[in-house]
Amino acid sequence: MSDPSPVFVAGTGRSGTSRLADVIGEHPLIHRIPMETRFLVDPGGLRDLADALTHRYDPTVGEDALHRLSDMLTVRVPGRRDDRGKTVPELVGVRRYRDAVQRLWPRLVAHAYDEPAPAEGFGDGDRPAGPFGTPVRRRVVPGFFDDRGELLGVLRGLVDTLFGGAAADAGKPTWCEKTPFNLLCMDFLWELVPDATIVHVTRHPVAVLASHLAQPWAPSTVDGALAYLVPIYHRWLTWRDTADLAGRRYVEVRAEDLAADWPGQRRALFARLGVDDVTTRSTFQAHRLAHRDHQFDTGTRERIEAALHRIVPAMGYE
Repeated sequence: MSDPSPVFVAGTGRSGTSRLADVIGEHPLIHRIPMETRFLVDPGGLRDLADALTHRYDPTVGEDALHRLSDMLTVRVPGRRDDRGKTVPELVGVRRYRDAVQRLWPRLVAHAYDEPAPAEGFGDGDRPAGPFGTPVRRRVVPGFFDDRGELLGVLRGLVDTLFGGAAADAGKPTWCEKTPFNLLCMDFLWELVPDATIVHVTRHPVAVLASHLAQPWAPSTVDGALAYLVPIYHRWLTWRDTADLAGRRYVEVRAEDLAADWPGQRRALFARLGVDDVTTRSTFQAHRLAHRDHQFDTGTRERIEAALHRIVPAMGYE
């Protein structure tokens, strides 16, 4: 078969996204970026910048977006480690990461200049507060892209360099990136990587909620978890009902179906990704999906099901 397209994995979180990304990344033609990169769709990342330098452009909005992207790419991403102690730059190549980020700024900035900064401490008229001269701060005029496609091409180059380079280092022709909230950013991801396949893995919403309650980063009460999850489902369903997914590289799989017939469902998944079937170390297993089935007492489960009564069937569950 020809080389497969890049893959984004999406879901609500706690729906099987990590396991599915592991499975896809164990295929000999697809390299999994081993952690959530976060700079594509998170606040302050490429998605925000794309809007700020196009249809939301003004110099202040654009400069703010560049400040936030700079913080994202030079502070937050390099400073975040996964459970193995690795960072995104280490996983895609530190030199490759630093060089690609450095090459990005001249393509996004139209002009840079120094602005006098207010003196700190005691000053007298035009005289600085001390012997060190008038302080300045660096300002930039952000580039304006009336052709959004031109900007997306610049940002695509960053992704191709980082993810494509990491895949090449692994001896594979393409890559897979997993961030759960790719779910809510599909339009942008297809703008960024037009030939990408997005794989959405679902799980019964009650089980998703139960799993969220056990996570340190999620609300720890049923009411809190409902407040967190229900808007995610509503946003996804509202977008899905108006999107033309039939014409896109979109694959939707249910974690429960994968577990019920793993070899057959794996074969079907790889076929939809355009690659031959292979046996993978990672699998979906029914007992791992069902171990929270009795987490709630009858009254609590009824309350949860009442809150999710429209979401459950809309997601294809009973």
